[in-house]
Amino acid sequence: MTIEEILAGESKNVEFKEDLPEKSIKYMKSVVAFANGTGGKIIFGIADKTREVVGFDKEDVFKKMDTIANAVSDSCEPAIIPDITLQTVDGKTVIVAEISEGRQRPYYIKALGREGGVYVRVAGTTRLADEYMIKELLFEGSNRYFDQALCTGLTITDEDIDALCKAMKEQAVKNAHTEEQKASIKDVGKQQLRSWGVLIERDGKDYPSNAFAILTGNGGLHVATQCGVFKGTTKSVFVDRREYTGPIWEQIDEAFQFVLRNIHLGATIVGIYRQDIYEIPPDAIRELIINAMVHRSYLDHGTIQVAVYDDRLEITSPGKLPMGQTLERMKEGYSKIRNEALAHAFAYMNLIEHWGSGIPRIIDKVKAAGLREPEFIGGEVDLRINIYRGQIDGTVDLNSPNTAVKLPLNRRETADKVPANEQEQQIYKYVSENAGITTAQAMKLLGIKQRRTREILVKMVEKGWLRKEGASRSTIYVKNTEGR
Repeated sequence: MTIEEILAGESKNVEFKEDLPEKSIKYMKSVVAFANGTGGKIIFGIADKTREVVGFDKEDVFKKMDTIANAVSDSCEPAIIPDITLQTVDGKTVIVAEISEGRQRPYYIKALGREGGVYVRVAGTTRLADEYMIKELLFEGSNRYFDQALCTGLTITDEDIDALCKAMKEQAVKNAHTEEQKASIKDVGKQQLRSWGVLIERDGKDYPSNAFAILTGNGGLHVATQCGVFKGTTKSVFVDRREYTGPIWEQIDEAFQFVLRNIHLGATIVGIYRQDIYEIPPDAIRELIINAMVHRSYLDHGTIQVAVYDDRLEITSPGKLPMGQTLERMKEGYSKIRNEALAHAFAYMNLIEHWGSGIPRIIDKVKAAGLREPEFIGGEVDLRINIYRGQIDGTVDLNSPNTAVKLPLNRRETADKVPANEQEQQIYKYVSENAGITTAQAMKLLGIKQRRTREILVKMVEKGWLRKEGASRSTIYVKNTEGR
């Protein structure tokens, strides 16, 4: 991008200085911020507010270039070597100091020290880095992964390890796409967990990494997923709010089901059969939640937020994009792993397929459903992805061999005749084929915890699909035939 193009528009990684400041710290903060980010340019000789090209006299310009080079060399740690050039704009000479993305992070101003001299770029401004960001930069600079670091304060037993291995295999089988893939799944053991970095072996004993704590929902790390439904297009009025904790695969499933309960559902008639169709492709929703889980920063103490508005589904993932990643590269399928142990575990559990293919696949599925391309926002503090909701029309193509009649329904307002999501369908099928179902039987059938099972059963009663009989331990849920 030329300076003329920059002046015509905006660039978040460009700063203008009318003259060389007397105190170099005024621009040195931006120098280290650019090195800690994706790089940037400081252009001397252009007024910041008016964008007026002032330029420098040819007699002084080389002296000013040397001053900039010396100031950067003397002020920054580790060493930063800027590319300083002269350019002519509107017949006037300006100085361009280009700072490349650094690899020895964190960069800081020597005089302020690492504690007070680390700066980063946020929304086009230079800001002092907080504690979490400094830790993030330290891991990046040393080419290490936070999820593979020792989880201090968490003690585990062989039984805990065996329980995780068993649960992971159950998830792998559950998420397998074909019988052939299901049959090929092997047991996962301690050695495999060590090679991924889920376990850390020291003196013949296994210790948990942060990945172990994240996967199981144990340890000092508060890993949670917040879900909410909001009236309108802002967070000012909420309709429903939930927070899910526990093993990460349970959070994925609970967040996924939460979204399905709160978006529109229609029907497609294929031949003589009715098929449910959601306004947003369920596969895209699930992949988006999984992508947020595996790629978020767990150094950031924030939570993944899944919000349903009248006009969009919004998923926010804590943490800046990892070093070397950009929004553009991500949409093209470039993968930059932030949590290597989790990525291996997710791949084993068939939660992710080929690394980097998730985002392009999500975009394709959303566009194929007739919706606008997902919107990607941020990347400097957090990443927000919006999928805009489309209205389901009532068009019927009578000439089509697969006539589709789309009926707009809302999961929170309408009791459909047949359950829509997979878990509800499993319970409904079981109840239809048997005298009824207990909470314990439903837990075993779905492979989820008691709290979530009861939540599903209560919803099915509220929607009129089931009827509750008995009380306490003798409670059974039977098919509701009243008014049907």
